[in-house]
Amino acid sequence: MRTDKLIDILSTNVEPVKPGLLEKTLAWAVVVGGTTAFCLMLATVGARREILNGSELGFFALKIGWTLSLILIGYLLLTKLIRPVQTGRKLVAVISFSFLAVAVAGAVALIGSADRRIIILGTQWVTCALCIPLFATVPFILLIWALRKGAPTNLKRTGAIAGLVAGALGAMTYAFHCPDDFLPFLAIWYGGLIALCAFIGAKFGPRLLRW
Repeated sequence: MRTDKLIDILSTNVEPVKPGLLEKTLAWAVVVGGTTAFCLMLATVGARREILNGSELGFFALKIGWTLSLILIGYLLLTKLIRPVQTGRKLVAVISFSFLAVAVAGAVALIGSADRRIIILGTQWVTCALCIPLFATVPFILLIWALRKGAPTNLKRTGAIAGLVAGALGAMTYAFHCPDDFLPFLAIWYGGLIALCAFIGAKFGPRLLRW
């Protein structure tokens, strides 16, 4: 079959995509994924009593603020990557700077601490290591489903950002339970596990998003 004939066949009866439809689909994936993760947190480890009582909100707000910023920036980046030939390099740089800032803050806190073991491992590092990837699973599946409705071309980067957003949703959800309020803990465990989710997304993205 000649190329021009094939193009004519593929372009027959093509309906235009409604403006904003892809962005809305991604937004719903984030909202539904986050809600599902939160319900899973309540059903497994439960919310921290101090948070429910309104006390100990300072460091909790820091956890929520950082993970929420990653979710919002990641979402904006996905709205670009879902379309062909989009890179979003500036937003990638913002995400990298965010991780660097938290890492530096964690290192400074670690240098000035007398009990480094507790502020690195906390009291529930194993629970954290298990829960964040678990809570990120459904959001990642929903984001991949939403992204497949578009036409991303940089599949590795798109998969990585989907994993990052899912990991940040998992981390933000876990923050409602987490009793460990230390900057090094946040940098190592939250940051490391979100980065792990991004790495997994980069590995599976080319397979799951191929079109």
